[in-house]
Amino acid sequence: MEEKETDYLLKIENLNMEFKMPALRFDTLKERMVNFFKGKRVKSRRLQVLDNINCEIKKGESLGVIGHNGAGKSTLLKIVAGIYRPTAGKVDLKGSVVLLNLGAGFDMEATAEENVYLNGAILGFSRKQMKKRFKSIIEFAELEDFVKMPLKNFSSGMVSRLGFAIAIDVHPDLLLVDEVLSVGDANFQKKCIEKINEMKKSGVSFMFVSHNIAQVKNLCENTLWIENSKVMGYGPSEEICKKYYDYCTGNRPESAKN
Repeated sequence: MEEKETDYLLKIENLNMEFKMPALRFDTLKERMVNFFKGKRVKSRRLQVLDNINCEIKKGESLGVIGHNGAGKSTLLKIVAGIYRPTAGKVDLKGSVVLLNLGAGFDMEATAEENVYLNGAILGFSRKQMKKRFKSIIEFAELEDFVKMPLKNFSSGMVSRLGFAIAIDVHPDLLLVDEVLSVGDANFQKKCIEKINEMKKSGVSFMFVSHNIAQVKNLCENTLWIENSKVMGYGPSEEICKKYYDYCTGNRPESAKN
């Protein structure tokens, strides 16, 4: 019997992530040196950030990722992007990926123009390739009057607009969005959502980390809810977001109270 061809773009199986944290903290170099010569070793402890995460995304689909701060959402995106290597488990990605995180990959001392080329280089595009994209990027970001201005003088919303404009213009197979849409003004958010829906129709997939539940329900077919490193819910966005809302308002299932 022939094996059925996989129809997913991203599949995450039994994913675990631990960080090694020092149990003791030495605040000064002197303290470090004294303890070193005394033969004291800095003990460490294991911090479980993600525990047995399973989910998948098909071509043209969007997956929302919700949960409280510190739940492990951004860590999950960084693993998918290849920034972190998981402690255990499997990430099977069949295409290109771009992580869109406010300020990520930007040099705040450089101008908007310089950062377009810098981000392009990080994503594997030549200066010549980015030059062809430059006008459309700046126009979408609505930053025509600020091209020569250093990013350190930009508002967070302006940085967000530039990052989003670059990410969508390089046409990845999977775009990872970490809270970026919550920063721009209402008009730009509407513009981004329209662009996202257009890109989904062309086959681009998205993975959204967001605290904006209404936005998640609007943009994502499925949602992954992570709490204290564990999956609390995974499935249709309407259903999972309702469970999360109940959790946040105190109507928690017994499994979440422990």
